[in-house]
Amino acid sequence: MSWLTNLLQTYENNVAGIGQYEKKRNGREYALIPVAHTTQTAHIEVHLSLDGRFLRARVVDKNEANTIIPCTEKSASRTSSPEPYPLFDKLVYVAGDYPRYCGAPKGNPHDEYLRNLRAWCESPDSHPKVISVLAYLSKGTLMTDLIREKILWLDEQHRLLEKWPDSMGGKPPLFKVLVGDQGSAFIRFAVAVPGEPEDRLWRDRSVQESFIRYYERTLTAEDLCYVTGQVRPYVDLHASRIRNSGDKAKLISANDTNGFTFRGRFQNSREAAIVSYDVSQKAHNALKWLIERQGSMTIDGKVFLIWGTDRLDVPDPYQASCDLYEDEVSGESWLEGDPTHQAYARQIRKALSGYRYHSDYASRVIVMVLDSATPGRMSVVYYRDLERDPFLDRLQNWHESCSWLHWYRKNGENRSVSFWGAPATKDIAFAAYGPRAGDKVTKVLLERMLPCIMDSQPIPTDIVRSAVHRASNPMGMELWEWNKTLSITCALVKKTYEQEGFSVALDERIDSRDYLFGRLLAIADVLERSALDDKRASNAIRYMNAFSRYPARTWGVIQSNIQPYQARLGTKATYYNKLIDKVGSMLKPEDFTNQPLSSQYLLGFYSQRHDLYSKKSGHPVEEDPILETNNQEEI
Repeated sequence: MSWLTNLLQTYENNVAGIGQYEKKRNGREYALIPVAHTTQTAHIEVHLSLDGRFLRARVVDKNEANTIIPCTEKSASRTSSPEPYPLFDKLVYVAGDYPRYCGAPKGNPHDEYLRNLRAWCESPDSHPKVISVLAYLSKGTLMTDLIREKILWLDEQHRLLEKWPDSMGGKPPLFKVLVGDQGSAFIRFAVAVPGEPEDRLWRDRSVQESFIRYYERTLTAEDLCYVTGQVRPYVDLHASRIRNSGDKAKLISANDTNGFTFRGRFQNSREAAIVSYDVSQKAHNALKWLIERQGSMTIDGKVFLIWGTDRLDVPDPYQASCDLYEDEVSGESWLEGDPTHQAYARQIRKALSGYRYHSDYASRVIVMVLDSATPGRMSVVYYRDLERDPFLDRLQNWHESCSWLHWYRKNGENRSVSFWGAPATKDIAFAAYGPRAGDKVTKVLLERMLPCIMDSQPIPTDIVRSAVHRASNPMGMELWEWNKTLSITCALVKKTYEQEGFSVALDERIDSRDYLFGRLLAIADVLERSALDDKRASNAIRYMNAFSRYPARTWGVIQSNIQPYQARLGTKATYYNKLIDKVGSMLKPEDFTNQPLSSQYLLGFYSQRHDLYSKKSGHPVEEDPILETNNQEEI
């Protein structure tokens, strides 16, 4: 129940924002929903006068369609049964003349809707604007008025058009926002009252409070709430529409009353767990709001969410280090006089310090992943409830232990930028599975990387192996893609061998077979490129995959192929020749075999190549080919 407790606390910490709409970057509106309310996508907005007269109507823009509506326990969980919402609903419920244009529906949905609405209006908690809606809908002219206003459209038989025919030209506004036919249009109301600035009932807090008071009077059955420990009105049906207004999946549900009834453990669902009505409403509404506000969702509906109970915005464990400290720092500035990257560590600590000291010591950080295996059931597939400081300590450890020098193509610009730090998890998916990896593969990787960041667990070997395999096949990628894949892979390998203390700075003391072979490959690559006038791949790069599998045999082929370039450079090749001899002499005779290289060879390759291309080495090559991306595609 801890996730419900934390969501409840989050809701109560943000009560000042209840019912207040905010906008996402794409212009879509969302809000923290009051108790006894949910959200629906509205299609038609009807304006009425206080005495219940039709004034006008319009089709709702998609960005404004998210509508807070009153709901009961049954209407919030309705499927095929006619359980109307108390105020806003589809045409079949609110329009008394629906049978005239669409035929008689099953049951009596409009009569049931009017019966519930009238009960609210006749209660001590009635509201004058809601009474106006009842007065208008009792006339049974809603669809007639909408047809006259050219909101709804009829065919030749005076029935609602199911689909707009192409022969009639451009679609009217309603057909542009509807997924189904016109009969599925959802209606919301606004009532104009002289002297009152807010006529939209879905934004009127007095209307919302009126329904909350009315509905709470109907909740009489009480029991012990497992979340608060208090005796409160309980519910058997809990909220759906958690990810969006069309989402039917529930986090809390129990309907196994036949067959294997609760697997023989309980006689009814309340013996398993009881959640009071207000706790269920507040927790689910807080979760919906958080997902809209700062959640990340994959195409098939998997949700990745992180928030703080006291301060909502917390560092995202999925982001890259450069997003955390919001700076582009060249590799040279970090390496120069700072081989242990203390400056980078200070930058990370500085970025996290604002989160450490912003709120009180009791603040907690919640990491949650939600997924739905079926359309009706949702589960929490990953959950961590951490105090603020341990969370920030683990995040800091990740960014420091998985840091590397990266070269990326900057989005929207035809240039490369460099930064020190850990890669974003979506970029790890890029390195392991390529830029065309499916959404399902990517979301599984994001979930599997969370324990590595949050619990300091090792990176799964298959992810590292896949990234190493792609980094060892540069000929299958463009230059910018390979350089990005290589740097991310090196970060993963460094994290895998964290105890070894590898760094981008070349360490000439390392006598590891794999590291030394990687250095030899880098020297051969830089030697040949310094002799080439074009941008074609060197022999070292072309044979890189074979070299990783049969290093001794392939090195002989590479060494034979670079002899013409050594001759072309003449005395300028002396530096590289001596370096090859020096590194080769460090290899033990028993290590010069065709045993496949481990992933460490990429660290030696990267570090040696970076050292050769750095200005301090003094060799004749002045340009790093990593920067030569002017004619490459953008990421």
